[in-house]
Amino acid sequence: MSISTKRLNIDTVPALVGIVGPIVVVVGDITASLSTPGYSPIRDSVSSLALTGIGWLQSIGFLAMGLLLEIFVAGLFFNIRRARGFHAGIVLLALCGFVLMLIAAFHMDAPGTQRTTAGTIHTIASYGLGLLFPIAILSLAPSFKSTPNWKNIFIYTLIAAVLAFGLIIGAFFTEQTGWFGLYERIIVANAIIWVEVVAVHLLRLSLRREPKPQS
Repeated sequence: MSISTKRLNIDTVPALVGIVGPIVVVVGDITASLSTPGYSPIRDSVSSLALTGIGWLQSIGFLAMGLLLEIFVAGLFFNIRRARGFHAGIVLLALCGFVLMLIAAFHMDAPGTQRTTAGTIHTIASYGLGLLFPIAILSLAPSFKSTPNWKNIFIYTLIAAVLAFGLIIGAFFTEQTGWFGLYERIIVANAIIWVEVVAVHLLRLSLRREPKPQS
């Protein structure tokens, strides 16, 4: 294997991982939703799928996304310049991956049942993730702005962060009776689309990058 091939693999792996993660989540959610009689992705929450017979599929999807997100964050760490808030953004985005794994490991309580420790952890982790994500990407925004070829991601990051904040505030202060599942999926979609867009951008840059000449 040549040095240039090794370099290509090192540069592209975090990007490819970032691309695959959201796809795993979407495929898992769609498959589990369609395989559960009576389940409505518009009415019923995302987390309630974990209580069904095929809920393990969704849990694996979130667990995989959490693990892959950690690798993706490492790619960002080595590929964008450090501006104000950079380290906080990297740590918080990596923490988002850990929280996703908590959500996968601890399921929500079934409606009408007594509150459990696992259910409490799941609820706190879910709302915590909704707040962590926009803070994390806002912290990274100045670094995107200061890095050549990343300024278009800066504008998009601001839009995604504002949307994420608005959606999580809406979850606290408005009722989504009859369409709570759709509302949750919009929140999730905003986050994973951001990861997908940034990962694709990182992949394009890594493929255009010329390998360093051998000394």
